[in-house]
Order: sequence, then structure tokens, then C-alpha cells
Amino acid sequence: MPSVTLKGNPMQLSGPLPEVGQSAPNATLINNDLAPVDLDSFRGKVVVLSVVPSLDTPICDMQTRRFNQEAEKMGEGVQVLTISMDLPFAQKRWCGAAGIERVMTLSDYRNAEFGTKYGVLIPALRLLARAVFVVDAKGVIRYVQLVPEIGQEPDYAPVLQAVKGLMQA
Repeated sequence: MPSVTLKGNPMQLSGPLPEVGQSAPNATLINNDLAPVDLDSFRGKVVVLSVVPSLDTPICDMQTRRFNQEAEKMGEGVQVLTISMDLPFAQKRWCGAAGIERVMTLSDYRNAEFGTKYGVLIPALRLLARAVFVVDAKGVIRYVQLVPEIGQEPDYAPVLQAVKGLMQA
């Protein structure tokens, strides 16, 4: 089983991450209005799955703000989703306070279906590990980044390069 660290302490993950070239697993998440949203509903767009432990922490805040800025440059063919275990109420409050308009926040709080299917659930904390997945318009995973230390930001350059490459294809 893969693991990450939190302040240097090893944290076991729920399972293996999907690999590049595999179909992206579908999962049902909850939006800010408490409505279910299937990941498969984004087919036809390039999707960036920005996975964070909690929007109420500084690094998750920075990561989501950065992807919101980048999404403005990506165009309508790209959808950026920030996924966390935060309650939808907390996500909605955070987005309003942060002025986030191009990133959609989705919650995995109900049954951790996303975290389990994508192998990023930290069972001991019932939080999601920091990771980024890029899925093409046909629903195939084209890029995977598991951030080894939860307290660090992802490496944005390869994520943006993967998106750019898919937009040119």
C-alpha cells in the first residue's frame, strides 16, 4: 500500500492509485448545494482533480487558489475540481470568502467513495491525501501526482503541462 507523510509521520493510504492510461473511476461526490455529482458527468472536458485534505488549511487554500487562477487561462474545455472531505457547507463558505469562481469544490464526506477508488483516503484520519489527477475528455487518466508530504504543495508545472498537451491534442 502506498503511503505519504504528515509532518514526517508515515500515513498509510487506502489502496493503490489509478495509473496513467486507466479509465478514471467514477465516484459520486456532493456539491455545495448538497446535490450528488458523478465524475463521469464531466466527460467531454479535460478534468483536473485537485485533491486536498481540508480547504481550511493554508496549503490547501493556496493550492485551490492557484488552480482557480490557472483555470481562468485554460478555457471552457477544462474543468478543475477540488475534492476534500470538508462538509459542503464549509466548502461553500470557503469559496465565497476566497472568491473562487473557476474551481468547483466537491465533498467526499458521505462514504469516502472517491478516496477509496482513487487510493487517496487516509483511513487513520479520514482525510484525503494531497494529489492531482488529470483526466482526458474520454475519461482516461493522463497524469497522476501523489504529493509525498501532505504539508507541501503539488508541483504545478507538470500538471499544467499535461493539461496543455491535452488541449492541443
